[in-house]
Amino acid sequence: MGLRDRFSNFLYRQIEKRGWFEEIYSSVARYGGRYVSDDNILESSDVYELLQDISNQLMLAEIVVEDKDGKEIRSDPALKVLRNPNNYLTQSEFIKLMTNTYLLEGEVFPVLDGDRLHLATNVYMELDDRLIEHFKINGTEIPGYMIRHIKNIGTNHLHGVGILHLGRNTLDGVMNAEKVLTEKYRKGGLLAYLLKLDAHINPQNSTQSKLIKAILDQLEAIDESRTVKLIPLGKGYEIDTLQSSIDDEKILAYLNVYKKDLGKFLGINVDTYQSLLKSDIERAMMYLHNKAVKPIMRNFEEHLSVLFFGHNSDKRIKFKINILDFVPYSTKTNIGYNIVRTGITSPDNVAEMLGFEKQNTPESQAIYISNDLSKIGQKNATDDSLPTGGGENQNEQEGNSNA
Repeated sequence: MGLRDRFSNFLYRQIEKRGWFEEIYSSVARYGGRYVSDDNILESSDVYELLQDISNQLMLAEIVVEDKDGKEIRSDPALKVLRNPNNYLTQSEFIKLMTNTYLLEGEVFPVLDGDRLHLATNVYMELDDRLIEHFKINGTEIPGYMIRHIKNIGTNHLHGVGILHLGRNTLDGVMNAEKVLTEKYRKGGLLAYLLKLDAHINPQNSTQSKLIKAILDQLEAIDESRTVKLIPLGKGYEIDTLQSSIDDEKILAYLNVYKKDLGKFLGINVDTYQSLLKSDIERAMMYLHNKAVKPIMRNFEEHLSVLFFGHNSDKRIKFKINILDFVPYSTKTNIGYNIVRTGITSPDNVAEMLGFEKQNTPESQAIYISNDLSKIGQKNATDDSLPTGGGENQNEQEGNSNA
């Protein structure tokens, strides 16, 4: 229970009058608002789904170190740290947590402490007179070379912006609307029971008071919709129900509009994304990659490179995502077939892409050109200018082509 709820309950208890009426009317309905925080934001299914899709792409990325010429350095010590950042997070968990924090709060603080990588919280930062950023955690200053401030930049050079800030009002409204509907149907749509009496309620009538309290105790004991209670009633007593006055259609219409707006704070048009998911998952993943994932990758790469290698190093950390991980196997097969028949790569490379072992034979390592493509080339170029396709089997372009 949050501080706001505890304070509300305290005030409510203070103004309640203890006495006979409290014993009779012991169940009171109070509708509290819901406020978005780090603890409950993921309870919004739409936010959770989008965060999952974005962070999963980054989590599945291969992290490499490259030199100034773009060649991979496979034995760099930074890779060991990134694969095992600390004792409580794996690389996948670390990247996913860093991405989610970045999107929700608009900024994240990776800290490199020797051979351990952490994500700091409650960081206070300020610029000095020389415009150098200083960091403090619980009053302790952290050296600048140990920490990076990765920002989802908006209009402020010192702080980033996340969905918790940008979409707070929308999130509050959506989560309150969801809570109202959930609470309504968790109780079966019933708001309260009504006990009708023909006679006046008389606090001095002890028999009447005991009977009313006994009936209310029976009603309060109904905690499930399938519970059946037999309550004997005397003449002049009647039990009725008060149905919830919540208008489902209006709330659902509100959610239908504003839940989709939450995606825009993450850079995603939900309608476009969902329609692509239904028709073409590859295009959907590429849409998500280009609209949301790729800019985050670039930001992470730049900051982690400075954190590990400093400002003056030629080495760079890179995130490499194979977008084919997100497409059906049949699509992979078609892509593999097409890139072989157009001479882009060899069958061995395609086999590796599809999860098979390389055959490592001269035939599987050759470059092949489709008969159709070869004929087109012969019409538009002389024999001397025809592309040879490369490799030892250049002269077998047509003989070996079965496409």
